[in-house]
Amino acid sequence: MSAPKKIHEPPFHIVKRPAIAPWKALLIRAIAIAAALAVSSLVLFVLTKKSPFEAMRLVYEASFGVFNKNSDRGFFAQVFTGRRFWAMLQDLCMLLVIALAVTPAFKMKYWNLGAQGQVLFGGLCSVAVMFYLSSGYWETHKALVLLLMIAAAVAGGIVWAVIPALFKARWNTNESLFTLMMNYIAIQLVSCMINVWVPTGSSVMGVVNQNTQIGWLPNMTFPEAWGMSPSAKNYFFNIVIVLVLTAVMFVYLRYSKHGYELSVVGESVNTANYIGINVKKVIIRTLVFSGLLCGVAGFLLVSGTDHSITTGLDRGYGFTAIIVAWLAKFNPLTMILTSFLIIFLDRGASDIAMNMGFNESVGDIITGIIIFFIIGCEFFINYRIVKTHREG
Repeated sequence: MSAPKKIHEPPFHIVKRPAIAPWKALLIRAIAIAAALAVSSLVLFVLTKKSPFEAMRLVYEASFGVFNKNSDRGFFAQVFTGRRFWAMLQDLCMLLVIALAVTPAFKMKYWNLGAQGQVLFGGLCSVAVMFYLSSGYWETHKALVLLLMIAAAVAGGIVWAVIPALFKARWNTNESLFTLMMNYIAIQLVSCMINVWVPTGSSVMGVVNQNTQIGWLPNMTFPEAWGMSPSAKNYFFNIVIVLVLTAVMFVYLRYSKHGYELSVVGESVNTANYIGINVKKVIIRTLVFSGLLCGVAGFLLVSGTDHSITTGLDRGYGFTAIIVAWLAKFNPLTMILTSFLIIFLDRGASDIAMNMGFNESVGDIITGIIIFFIIGCEFFINYRIVKTHREG
């Protein structure tokens, strides 16, 4: 009789870590960010032979601008009225609103990867209203055009989100693949409509209604003594709208019956059915809400920022928003911080690449390194590596 095979156990194994104190989780994340910046600085040093401190300075200045020591205005006055600061807030809010949009679905464990398409289709519907209602009667009824643009964008976002939801609720299709494919359809629809609206064949749609500004969100008027930059005036309404939506989403998820029901469905479909929750109804209703927010994001990008549309309208935030929501544990208030972190580092990486004579690919590499470390640190928060105990 042959001897039994000897089982070779690995020297280490991974076990689930019990919940750790919030300050420990925060410390792990801080270490991960510091390590990411150190590795990024090393990569830049190898490429440029420039000091890591120079790189960190550029990261800071990309979001907060250059502090002028000779100015009569104080440090905070210069930062909070500066162009770069308000541009950073605008990017932060656009990422945040898309992260808010995917949060209800992800909390329900419905893996909505179609935020990009939902934002694009909402933006396409919005810019169509802007394009066709651009003269005559509408020049004296700009507020009505804005209302129609909002309605069209919201309707477009909802339609694009609900189509996969209906298939999921009725036939239990794979929502990840379905929503992902909807992105590509939306991209091609945008390309097609740009070719219709721009007969020159340039495939680039310029600023719509630049002279009349029909369909543009109004600029905020600040007292001249404040010295606010044009960016503050242009982006103020976008920022306020997104902050209001963040508060609404927090209340919706934390205190509403609908928020409770989608959490139960996410924990266990069987439990939801047992206590009488209509799972199909919850899926569709939740995706209506997600699509609505994506439509709002499309409207804000068209009416408040770009005044046009491209296939890259969402700036890639449709996928980055998933990271933001996941890192924040689907807490809308925490998402403000995670959105700031991602935007701050991303703008810094792009500024470094530009100032040091590289193309955007280097900025993407640095951003990828940073996000890799941030995501990787979650492993050490949720799991620990222990040495295998060997008998004998």
